[in-house]
Amino acid sequence: MQPVKVYQEDRIASPAKRVWITFSANPFALAGLWSISLLLLLTLFGPMIAPFAPETQDPRALLLPPSWDPSGTVTHFLGTDDLGRDIFSRLLYGAHLTFGMALLIVITALIIGFIIGSLSGMMRGLKSSILAHLLDSLLSIPSLLMAILVVAVMGPGLENVFWAVGIALTPQFVRSIHHSVHEELQKEYVTAARLDGANSLQVFWYVIMPNVLEVVIIQTTLAISAAILDIAALGFLNLGAQAPSPEWGAMVAQGMDNLLTAPWAVTIPGLAILFSVLAINLVGDGLRSALAPIRN
Repeated sequence: MQPVKVYQEDRIASPAKRVWITFSANPFALAGLWSISLLLLLTLFGPMIAPFAPETQDPRALLLPPSWDPSGTVTHFLGTDDLGRDIFSRLLYGAHLTFGMALLIVITALIIGFIIGSLSGMMRGLKSSILAHLLDSLLSIPSLLMAILVVAVMGPGLENVFWAVGIALTPQFVRSIHHSVHEELQKEYVTAARLDGANSLQVFWYVIMPNVLEVVIIQTTLAISAAILDIAALGFLNLGAQAPSPEWGAMVAQGMDNLLTAPWAVTIPGLAILFSVLAINLVGDGLRSALAPIRN
């Protein structure tokens, strides 16, 4: 009798609760979620807990190794760079420049992409076809290359990186939402809603929107990881954040001059980028698996 009871409880549970039950059963997805929560806390409160300012230089502590090395000190937990700046403090300050900016860019791209994609998806005929072909052409260019082209025109700097990466990611949201809305319009339940007297706004909000939400969530997780990589890559190429900024990609570039003598100055910010992207991808894969039963 117990299996039947569990099945009935699962059956009457809300879709959001069923998604959470499936998602939380995946240990990798749950680890990714906790990691993202930690990154969010560091983004918000990192500067408050950093022991040093990111530009503070200590001539007596040049290229100190991390504390687990026999030559390291607890004062500089993750070591210092060639100017005596504390790497741990720079990582904390840099979290809001890399991870925080990536979130802000994706939210902006999501809002713009959702509006354009929804409106164009509800259209029919030549306008919809032209937009679909235009988006396919834009998406044939990798987002990083698109961002590099925009920065090359606008010039380097964090503000221009925001617009460059946003311009590169927005077509992805427009294309995915446009395609999903256009497909949902062909479904029989949409026709039934129209026969019941629902107007276009009601059809979109109450009938199509719940079925497009899955695409929006998955696309958002993919875009966040892409934004982190693009911001870090532009910083590494000296097209984004400029020295002495503690942005993670710029930190990797600044540490390349001492790669052999102080590898921690490169590997630690590089691992921070890897950790962030891996956490986002684990959550995205977990959401995709959790939402599949709801979709089917």
